[in-house]
Amino acid sequence: MEKKITQLLRCLKVEFALLWALCITLIVLYECDILPQGVLTDDARTGYMLQVLGILLAVGLIPLSLRLFSLSLTKYVRTLPLLEALKSYRRWNEVRVCLLLVAALVNLSVYYWTMDTTGLLCAGMVLVASLFCIPGRERIMAELDLRNNEERV
Repeated sequence: MEKKITQLLRCLKVEFALLWALCITLIVLYECDILPQGVLTDDARTGYMLQVLGILLAVGLIPLSLRLFSLSLTKYVRTLPLLEALKSYRRWNEVRVCLLLVAALVNLSVYYWTMDTTGLLCAGMVLVASLFCIPGRERIMAELDLRNNEERV
């Protein structure tokens, strides 16, 4: 069982690192002028709508991703047998990371398209919120109640 938990932890760390790597890659692509910057600086209406979209994504997806994962743990994942719980835990963690990734990439793109710092602020909020999702062995053990429920095999 320890091998399964170690494998799960490795996958979760790779997925978390991929979130940050994709954001950094997008920033590098924009900063190196591979992707165009400032394409919507003259269009105030479109820029405004994109900024509102970015704000709504950040404000909506940050609490949703954090709370949805917590609710799925308490109501569903902890009731499963251990092997199924590990699979479900990974799936819900992937959903959480994907929600944060979408909000971060959209807001970074909005920033570079409009050159307005609203998108940068929202992307920063999403990336700070992702720090609450850093995977660790102790965290997995605590969230799945593996210390208290040794008979859950």
